[in-house]
Amino acid sequence: MDLGKTVDKAWASKSAEEILDAPVSALNGLSEGDAEKLKAAFNVRTVRDLATNKFFVTARAFLLLADRAH
Repeated sequence: MDLGKTVDKAWASKSAEEILDAPVSALNGLSEGDAEKLKAAFNVRTVRDLATNKFFVTARAFLLLADRAH
């Protein structure tokens, strides 16, 4: 799976493990300003923090449940 387009160019050749430990601004479309807001609101600093944040995980679970219902 080519995830290169989901991250900024500087991170495109990195491993999944390296990207998980990267700042959230490494994700394509998330700016430094967005990263600061995520940090302030949810204490999210890294891609791993974002992926494991209880609020985001819960929201994703609801999405998957709703998709199954259709």
